[in-house]
Formats: sequence, structure tokens, C-alpha cells
Amino acid sequence: MSDHHHHHHGNEPHAFEMEHYTNTELIVREDIMAKAKELAGLLTTSNEVQIYQKAEKQISSNDHVQKLISAIKKKQKEIVAFETFQNQKMVEKIEKEIEELQDELDSIPVVSEFKQTQEDINYLLQLVMSVIRDTISDKINVEAGSSASSSNCSE
Repeated sequence: MSDHHHHHHGNEPHAFEMEHYTNTELIVREDIMAKAKELAGLLTTSNEVQIYQKAEKQISSNDHVQKLISAIKKKQKEIVAFETFQNQKMVEKIEKEIEELQDELDSIPVVSEFKQTQEDINYLLQLVMSVIRDTISDKINVEAGSSASSSNCSE
């Protein structure tokens, strides 16, 4: 990792140059944060999120699913161990077993529904983001256009 950013220690007093924030130190206005939280709250009432929560509950209470998940996790730990011993044969064997467990897991309806709703929520978030992006860039373009053509500030 190349260290381009200077990492300030958080305990330094910001006595001066308050307006020069680097990207990492960007302080978001409280009203914007509040609206973002409000929007997030609104999104959680969406169909997609409701289905997701229901699927998540079903998954956590499904013994078969939980057994498969813990079997997969256990085998992933084994792989790490065998990689340490550079035992490639065992690594490949276990990877195959994990794949089979994963396939079995994915074939369970509640699991595929869960994965589908995860994708739906990501899509929902992308959609919201692109609406925000497009609206902002429209506004910027419109204002840039109008200020170029007329020098008087009406707003």
C-alpha cells in the first residue's frame, strides 16, 4: 500500500484552517445526514427490505441451512491450515467439498430467495444513488449554463 494521504491523529485540535478538509475528513452537514438517515429509514419500509428481513429470519432459524453454513466455514478454516502446510492436494479436495456444500446451500429455496433480495436491495440503492447523481449534475449543468449566458445573479 502506498501512503499518499497524511493521516492526522484524531486528537489534534482543529484550531485553524477549518475550511480545508481533505476528502477523508469531509464533515457532512447535519441536515444532509439527517435526510440521508430519513431516506434510509424510508428504504427499510420498502418491499425488498421487508422480504430480505423475512428471508434472513427463516435462514437463521433453519437448522439445515445453519449446518451447511458452519460446515462451509469449518472447511474454509481447514483450507487455511493446509495452505500453511502447502498441501495443495488437500486444499483442492476441500475446495471441491466446499463447492458442493455451496451448491447444496444455493439450491435451498429460502437461501436463493435471500440472495435474490440482497441483489434487489443493492439495485434499489444503486437506483437511488443514480437519481441523486443525475439530479445534481442536471442542476450543476443548468446553473453553469445560465450563469454563462447571463451575468446577473437572479437567485
